[in-house]
Amino acid sequence: MKRIVMALLGLAAVVTFGAPAQAQDDAIEKALLAAPANLRDGATVVKWKSDFTYDTLKKGTNRLVCYDRSGFPEQQPFSIECTSLGNLDRVAQSLKFESGGDKAKTQAPEYGSVWYHFMGVDREHAHAHVTIALPGATAQSTGIPDKRRDDGIWLMNAGTSTAHVMTPGE
Repeated sequence: MKRIVMALLGLAAVVTFGAPAQAQDDAIEKALLAAPANLRDGATVVKWKSDFTYDTLKKGTNRLVCYDRSGFPEQQPFSIECTSLGNLDRVAQSLKFESGGDKAKTQAPEYGSVWYHFMGVDREHAHAHVTIALPGATAQSTGIPDKRRDDGIWLMNAGTSTAHVMTPGE
């Protein structure tokens, strides 16, 4: 009888303590979907909280940080994003402004930083999208056209703090 009780207690511990660990592993795996393969293993993964701070789920070894924005205001139902660790303050600020309906108020991201997005109505219909932040850049200062091109890069929001290079394709 004592062995049965001990076995049941052991099983209960695995079920009770294994579930949160599995949920965290799933959250990490999901957040890394947007990361380029060569940066994925070394990326940091954070989980945003409602007060626009975050918990670190996985400490990385490179400068890439990934997180899940699915269902946040202004986002697709399935929305994963990765960027430079240097942009986390900007992301927090953007989340705050977007939650209040004021997406126009943002601070400039780290110049030259890459933003990797993987978003859509769900994972099966999500697509990859890459942008490069160039706050304040213009067509004149970069030589990059500021009109949409299907066959090459172009500069969106030229001359603003949210200016960024759009890349064609997925």
